[in-house]
Order: sequence, then structure tokens, then C-alpha cells
Amino acid sequence: MADRRVAVWAAAGFVALLTVYAIAAPLVHPIDEAITDFAAADQGPGAAHWFGTDSSGRDLFTLVAKAMRVSLGISAATAVVSTIVGLVVGVAAGAFGGWWDRIGMRVADAMTAIPSLLLSLLIVSMFHGSVTAIVVSLVLTHWTAVARVVRAELLALRHTEYVEAARLRGLPALRIARIHFLPVAAGQASVAAVLLVAHAIWHESTLSFLGAGLPPHQASLGTLLSEAGEALLLGQWWRLVFPAGAIVAATLALSVLGRSFTAPRIANRTEAVA
Repeated sequence: MADRRVAVWAAAGFVALLTVYAIAAPLVHPIDEAITDFAAADQGPGAAHWFGTDSSGRDLFTLVAKAMRVSLGISAATAVVSTIVGLVVGVAAGAFGGWWDRIGMRVADAMTAIPSLLLSLLIVSMFHGSVTAIVVSLVLTHWTAVARVVRAELLALRHTEYVEAARLRGLPALRIARIHFLPVAAGQASVAAVLLVAHAIWHESTLSFLGAGLPPHQASLGTLLSEAGEALLLGQWWRLVFPAGAIVAATLALSVLGRSFTAPRIANRTEAVA
């Protein structure tokens, strides 16, 4: 238990540190991505440039921070909207059942049947460089997981004694859902939202890496990785290591946080069954 708490606090502190870095670094050391300084190009990590520079002489420490801010912003927006959509569909399916359940789950099945990356590429390619299009494409491929988790959690509550008693008292279905189902669903959705941020970071980075996400002149972790491919052949390892390290560090920390909320719920269920 103590080891898990240490891991959770370490992950939370690391996420906070990454957030501060993403916000503060471009403010402390602002750079114009359109301006080139070839005299400082392709320099390795050092006192002047902690993460080195790229082929245009731009400081990678600041570029990675700006890219992290963009990627975290898109991923957080995706997680929030996906959670809201999934929560609405999951509560309707799990609490009301009937045709609400059939329609909601059939739509979820249809969305799941389509390869998520292919659907995202199709949507983003029609609105190239649009942040809104990226968020919409990610929401369409992520809300189904939240809906299924919420529905599965609520199915067990539909036939509990206190829910049946509320129905016998003649309470409206919407009020029953608000009082008994929504608090439980919100807890599950909050866990899913944290995990969705980590997954959306990878998804957005993949789109930008493939050239279908943000334009090359706008820093994102995917665009930095895309530009690092050729640089790696020239021995410029820092252009790959630092953006990739930022992605791995952020997703690992967020995954630890998300799973830390899941573990107590599983333990409580086990104790209840026992």
C-alpha cells in the first residue's frame, strides 16, 4: 500500500512538473518558430541549449515544451469531450436499458469496427492543420471505451434494492439516474478520462508524425519526431530522444495515476463480494 502511494504521488508530481515546464519554458525563453539561426543549427545538448538545437537553430528545450503544451491541450480536450459523450451514452444504456441500450451500443459497435487511426486520418485529411478536426477525430474514436465502462458498471445497479425502491415510489427515471446512477458513473468516467489523456497523446502524435495532424511549422511532439528521423541518420540523437522521452514520460505518469484510481475500486468490489 505504501509503495503504491509513493508511486501515485511521484506520478502526480511528475505530471505537475511537466505541465509547469510546458507552460513556463516558452514564456521564460520565447522563440519564433519562423526565424532561423543557422549559426546555432545542429548543436548537441550543452550549457547554452540543454536539449540541443534543430537544423534551423531553434532551441529544442523550448520547442519540446511548446510541443508538450499543444499535445497536452489537444489530449485534455479530447479526454473531456470523449468522457462527456461516453458518460451520456453509458448512463442512458446502463440506467434505462431497452432501446436506449440497443441504439447506444450498436453505434458504439459500429465506431469500434472502424480502425481508429484510419478514421482519424480520413477526418483530419479533409481539414488539414485544424486543431478542431484533430479533437473531433480523436473524440469519435475514444468515447466508446468510456460508454462501455460506464454501462457495465451501471448494469449491476439497475436491479439493486434501493433502485427498485425508488421506482416503486414513483420517482421519474431521470431523477433516479441523477441520484443513483450518475455518481457511480462519474467516478468511473473520471478514471477513464485520465487514461484517455495518455492514449490521446500517442494518437495525436501519430497523426502529426504521419503528416496528417498539425502543420510542420507548428510544434507538436509528432512533428518533432517526424523531423528527427533524418537527423538521426546524421548522428543527431538528441532530436529524437527528448521529444520521444517527453511522450513516454507523460503517458507513463498519467497511466500510473489512472490505474491508482482503479485499484481501490477493484479492492472494494472484492471486499463487498467476500
